[in-house]
Amino acid sequence: MSQTAQYDPNYQYQHIQVKPITGRIGAEIEGVKLSATLDQATVHEINHALVKYKAIFFKNQQHLTDDEQEGFAALLGKPLNHPTVPVKSGTAHVLELDSRGGRADTWHTDISFIEDYPKASILRSIVAPAAGGDTVWANTTAAYNDLPAELKVLADSLRAVHSNDYDYASKVTTSPRIDAEKYRALFNSTEYETEHPLVRVHPESGEKTLLLGHFFKRFVGYNSQDSRRLFDLFQDYAVHLENIVRWRWSVGDVAIWDNRATQHRAINDYGDELRVVRRVTIAGDIPFGVDGRPSVSLKKVVKQDISNFTFENGQILEKAS
Repeated sequence: MSQTAQYDPNYQYQHIQVKPITGRIGAEIEGVKLSATLDQATVHEINHALVKYKAIFFKNQQHLTDDEQEGFAALLGKPLNHPTVPVKSGTAHVLELDSRGGRADTWHTDISFIEDYPKASILRSIVAPAAGGDTVWANTTAAYNDLPAELKVLADSLRAVHSNDYDYASKVTTSPRIDAEKYRALFNSTEYETEHPLVRVHPESGEKTLLLGHFFKRFVGYNSQDSRRLFDLFQDYAVHLENIVRWRWSVGDVAIWDNRATQHRAINDYGDELRVVRRVTIAGDIPFGVDGRPSVSLKKVVKQDISNFTFENGQILEKAS
């Protein structure tokens, strides 16, 4: 709880320039050249802006290499590899998202099917379409704050099961270059189910935030039909236009989002044009609900070892022996 006590939403920045983009979410950060050698004071302010604005954006960071992106990420926390998707060839922690391999075009919170899902992700644009391919983020703290008092009481009491064996792989749009069945098998190479509170208390700000997105499977104690109705009810609050920021990518742009207080999705409107971004994810902690109960792992079944696979140019490849 010491982190919550240290967070001051009215903190005045001394080392970065912050330009809010909308009234509820998103800010562009100026005056910073991201690197693995940023000073501690600047890193502290970047993290503060991340918690306050939920999604922050840096233009003109073309100097960043994969190694530098990994090094900068390590200043914000411990890098976390996706548990079922191979990293980019030649890197320790970079996940390459290449439109030739698939497009995650539904609302989600990254890797919410594990117990201690990520704190944040850092996304760098490598190839941007001439038009389209934007990403949108939704402020799930504002979504909770918008709930009527009676719905807040209900939300505070609900527990939800998240899983990577539910519908994600079927919702990701895959290209003809990739075997959809092979992709699904790899994504489900370890099957996870985790029970989370619908409302988690943010470990740094103390704010209450909704935890939903497309890894949601069902609410504990409710059948599938009622779970879907409740999901739609709360999810609609999350994706109100007032809670959304949209970013138009240019090569060299970097976005960082607080994965504990947002959902996001890529906009799949750029046809056959190429879109490539590279992501490094930061490890998170186990969520706690309003009642103090933590998230709990329900299932972890390893079906396939993915350590011999890598991802390159939109294709899943086996490493040379």
